[in-house]
Order: sequence, then structure tokens, then C-alpha cells
Amino acid sequence: MFDQQIISAIASAAAAMSLWEVAAVILALAYLVLAMQEKISCWYAAFGSTLIYTFLFWDVSLLMESALQVFYLVMAVYGWWQWQHRNENGETLEINVWPLRTHLLVLAGVGILTLGFGYLLQSTTDAALPYLDSFTTWGAVVTTYMVTRKVLENWIYWLVIDAVSIYLYLDRELYLTALLFVFYVVLVVFGFIRWHASYRQGQAVPA
Repeated sequence: MFDQQIISAIASAAAAMSLWEVAAVILALAYLVLAMQEKISCWYAAFGSTLIYTFLFWDVSLLMESALQVFYLVMAVYGWWQWQHRNENGETLEINVWPLRTHLLVLAGVGILTLGFGYLLQSTTDAALPYLDSFTTWGAVVTTYMVTRKVLENWIYWLVIDAVSIYLYLDRELYLTALLFVFYVVLVVFGFIRWHASYRQGQAVPA
């Protein structure tokens, strides 16, 4: 019975949603699938999806999420450049890992920024769910940079951020976007497995 209610709610939302949200969702899925395969074309899909979401999130008062999309636009260009750029040895960027100390510093920084901006939004704006909005925003800022640098652990970060985002979007009645993030949670697991295998293969190749 409960499952049927969820399906009915999603169907109703799908009927009422804009074609812009449909386009953003399709492009966002294309980005993730292409990124899993390390295809540089993923950044074109990311740019298109991000441009649409910039306006969609502003329209539903997710102010930090809307601001995040501007950062995503810049990162889409930066990621495209990083993935196609070759170093002095003619080599493209390879999958790599960050040391534990770097992760601890990043997590501390995201925590401080979440509390600070969450309080600021709660005190000075009518932003919805300000602390969750801030957490997903600043977490995504760091994690998107990790993707541009092909840092393996980005998939673990995305798993947490996407799971929290599902609740955030359900609360704002962006049902199709919430459903997209359910797919994300599943796909990031496969993304991690694929990148991890590629990383191990690269480590096994003699220098």
C-alpha cells in the first residue's frame, strides 16, 4: 500500500513537472554514466544539466543549491580541461587517491562551513532546510573538485551527499530529481567499483 502511494506521488509529480526538469535529469544521468567510463564528454552533459538546475533550484528557494550550480558550471569547464590536458610527459590524468590526513581536513572544513552557512541562511533568508542545504552544497563543492582531479574516493563522498539530497528534494517536491538521486546512490557504487579496478590496474603496471 505504501509503495503504491509512493508510485502515485511520483506519477503525479511527473505529470506536473516541467520539461526543463526532465531535460536536466536526462543530462545529469548522462553525466554520471559517462563519468563512470571516464569519458570526457561527461562534462558537456554536466554543463547543460547544471545550467538548467541553476534556475530550477532558485525557483523552489534552495538558495545554496542554486548557487552551487554556478560553481558546477565553472567545474564542468575545468574538469573538461583537466581530463583532456596532457602533462610534460604526454600523459593524461590518471585515477589517484588522497591520504587520510587530507580527508580529515576536508571533512572538518565541510562541517565548519555547513554550520556557519546553515546558521547564516536560517537567520537572514527564507531558505528551506538551511543546514541540509549547506551540507550538500559544500560537500558537493569538494567532491566535484575531486572528480575533476579523478580522486577515487569521490564516489564515497557522493554516496553520502546523494542520500541526504534525496530527502532534501522530496521536501521541496522535486520528485523526479529525488528519483534521479536514488539512481545516483546505486550508480555511484558501480562507479567506485569501476574506478577502483582501473586504479588497481594502473598501480599494477610497472613504471
